[in-house]
Amino acid sequence: GRAIEKAVKGMLPKGPLGYAMVKKLKVYAGATHPHTAQQPKVLDI
Repeated sequence: GRAIEKAVKGMLPKGPLGYAMVKKLKVYAGATHPHTAQQPKVLDI
């Protein structure tokens, strides 16, 4: 969870737009999530 968040945060631009993107980032440990309408893809690591 936290490792993925830190990795993504490091790749985003530094500045107001990047900080807004970090706020919207959501990482879930399992396959269950409340965002079924958006059709998110599973990332196998």
